[in-house]
This record gives sequence, C-alpha cells and structure tokens, in this order.
Amino acid sequence: MHEIREYHAQVFIDGRWERPEAGDGLPVLDKASGTPLGTYGNASQAQVDRAVRVAKAAQPGWGAVNANSRSEIIREFAHQLQSRHDELITLIIRETGGTAEKAEEELGQAITQLLNSATQLTENAGSILPPYKDGKISLSRAVPLGVIGLIVPWNYPMSLAMRALAPGLAYGNAVVLKPAELTPIAGGQILAEAAQAAGVPDGVFNVVPGDGPTTGRTLSEHPELDLVHFTGSFEVGHQIANFAARSFKPVATELGGDNAFVVLDDADIDQAASCAVWSALWYQGQTCITAGRHIVMREAADAFTEAVVERVRKLRVGNPLDDDVDLGPIISETQLRRFHDGLVRPSISAGAAVAVGGGHDGLFYQPTVLTGVTPEMPVFTEEIFGPVMPITVVDSEAEALALVNRHRTLMNSVFTGDPMRGLAFAEQVKSNEVHVNDGYARHGGEGQLAGFTHRQWIGLQTTPTSYPAWAESR
Repeated sequence: MHEIREYHAQVFIDGRWERPEAGDGLPVLDKASGTPLGTYGNASQAQVDRAVRVAKAAQPGWGAVNANSRSEIIREFAHQLQSRHDELITLIIRETGGTAEKAEEELGQAITQLLNSATQLTENAGSILPPYKDGKISLSRAVPLGVIGLIVPWNYPMSLAMRALAPGLAYGNAVVLKPAELTPIAGGQILAEAAQAAGVPDGVFNVVPGDGPTTGRTLSEHPELDLVHFTGSFEVGHQIANFAARSFKPVATELGGDNAFVVLDDADIDQAASCAVWSALWYQGQTCITAGRHIVMREAADAFTEAVVERVRKLRVGNPLDDDVDLGPIISETQLRRFHDGLVRPSISAGAAVAVGGGHDGLFYQPTVLTGVTPEMPVFTEEIFGPVMPITVVDSEAEALALVNRHRTLMNSVFTGDPMRGLAFAEQVKSNEVHVNDGYARHGGEGQLAGFTHRQWIGLQTTPTSYPAWAESR
C-alpha cells in the first residue's frame, strides 16, 4: 500500500483554500483502526453563500468554453486521479472502511465517469427539428443549467460525487460540492486538488465540507442554485424536495430503498445464493442497491438458506488495510447501533433466528443470516444498511410479488430457471430497475445530457416571410 499521510479537508472557494469558519480540527477517522487520518471542519453559512455566488459568476465563462477544450480538461481531471492511484486506494480503504477491491471499484468508477463525460460532451449538443414553415430552421440546443449544489453520501464518496460532478462540469455547469462528514477527503478535498491541477477554472468547482444541519442545509436551500443533486437518506431527501417544491427549485435525488431479492421455486440455487451473498454483503451491505429483503418460495427455501449460510460462514472480517479480508468495519458506531440495536435485535426478539453471525467486535460485524423473518419485523420493513441477510419464506409467486412492491425500492432481483417467467415477474415490479438472474446496477449514458442541461429552442428564418395583412405597412 501507499505511504500513509495525514490530510486536512479545507474549504475550497474560487481556486483558493481556506479554513472552515464554523468549526475546524474535527477528526476524520480510519474506520478500521479508529485513529485519525486527518481533519475537517464545517464551512459556515457565509462561506457556502460565497461559494455559490463565486460559482454563479464563473459559470458563464466556463459554459462558453468550446466543447473540445472542456473535454480536454475533464480528461486531465481523470488523469490527475489516475496518477495518484496507489495513494487514493489507500485513502479510500481507510476513510470508507471498504476492502481494496471496493476501493479499486470506486476509483475506477470515478475515472471512467470523467472519461465518459468527456466523450459524451463532444457527441451531442442538441438537435435539428423539422421546420414548421418554409424557410425556417428549427434548432434545439443543450444549455448548461447554471450552478449545481451537490451533496454526496459517505459510502462511495468519490464515485457518487463524480456521477454528477463529471457530467455537470462537462456540460458547462459550475458545481458547489458538500462531501459527507465521515468522508470529506476522498469525497471533497482530493477532487478539488485534482480539478485544480487539471485546469478547471477558479470558481467553477468549489468544495464546502461540513455537517448536514449547518453546511448541507445552507447549500440545499440557497436561492441562487439552479439544481440540487442529493444522494442519501429518504428523510433528508424528503426535506430537500419539500423545500425545492416551495421555491420551484429543480432537484435530483437518489434515496434509500428496501430492495428485494426474490428466489422462485425453479431457480438455480447455487447461482442465486452466490449473487444473494454478494448483493447483500458487498461493502458490509452499506449501499443503496444492497439486497435487503430475501424473499424465497418455500420449495427453494431450505436449499437456498443452506447454500447462503455455507458461503457466509467462510467470509473473513477484519482491517482491509492490513489483512486479506472480505468485509471491513461498519462506517461508524452510530450506524452499527442503528441497525443492530434498532433492527436486528428487535427482530430476533419477535421470532427471527440467527443462522450464522449476529455478533460484532467493535465495528467489525460478523455477516449475519436471519431466518424465520416475517413481513412485520423491522429487518423486513426498514432499510438495514449493514451486513445482514433476512430470509422470508412465501408460498406463491404472487405473494412474493406483493411483498416486493410493498416497500420503496431502487433495484430488485428475481432468480428463476425460466427467463420468460423472470421477465413477466420483472414487468410487474414497481421500481425503475429490475434484474433477472443477476444483481447489477449501471449509471450514466445518454441521459446525462438531459439531466445536466436544459433545452433552448431557436427558430431561424432564412428567407423572407409574409405576415397577415393587418401586420403589414399600409
């Protein structure tokens, strides 16, 4: 691993670093060892306001830069991250508590997103529309939104920030980013350093670290933003959406969901069990697309449970920086207590049984399989966000479908030996993403142009035209 260094996440406004005004010197912890790896502070309301106003002033100039030049800068942004590969892998492991494999995935996604945005930027700037009268050229061009307020979570701080930051900058917007308090370095400080080194103009990208009530709320409610982009909890997203509705401010959110993993009676058990373990336990179950409810038809339940337990027993938990492990620590004591004390223990008291796991040593939580889970138990009704697999047995496909659709979800999976049966099931699931015999999510693509620009229609009359007689000179 790369030599360990200490980081200090500061406020970054108009190309300059400054100390946070609302509190400084707060520790950023190595999640496995519990020792500080750096510090951060809370940007004040005044600093957030200044960051937004600086971005608003800088955006028109950035939006006027030609597409090829912007593309080159975005590519250089990716290169700056790639050139620090070993350092950033070590940082992401320490700051997020994920394994080296997770860190490679996160850094790779961030770099890929930048490169994709740099390419997409030069491919489409709008459309030529059919003329509605002779001699008229109708154009629809993509115009930057303006200033984006970006609030990102702690689980994938770099790649989830980049999902909006890369296309946002590429399409000519300015961005003010608030990283999560638990991960302000990979999710903020490093991105600002790389952007500055890549030649992103001063003021176009600003970073305001801090907490939710002070820094986050100030940013999300700032009247000069043209879009608020938030990834995080449903509760906070709901607050932001309510404010946006009152102020007619555009908002884009990706919130949590109690995702379902369905195993029908004809499923390939080995395939389903392997995908279930990965979908539920990757990064200690701390992702918004984690499979949280395992709904299994009775005919497959015993074999599926046995196969899952066999795999989970072999998983190794420890410090991912020092050990060859499959799972690292939970992100914080608060998070551990939320799901263990608030969800797992009450469900066990209500009749759920621990097939494997259930204990923890500090933040190192043993991956857990719960059986006998009913739809009324907290581990079924709430998003767990921890390494816990609740298994609920049902008697019919219709019952499974009803339980899938009972909760808000982001991504669901269904396993069956008949792909057409899986397709028919997926078509009845009420979520934007459903996978048949797989569990995988992809972001990006052509939708980014629509998400980070608005359309301006231009009608260009190229030949003289006549108007009604009453409008003509007499």
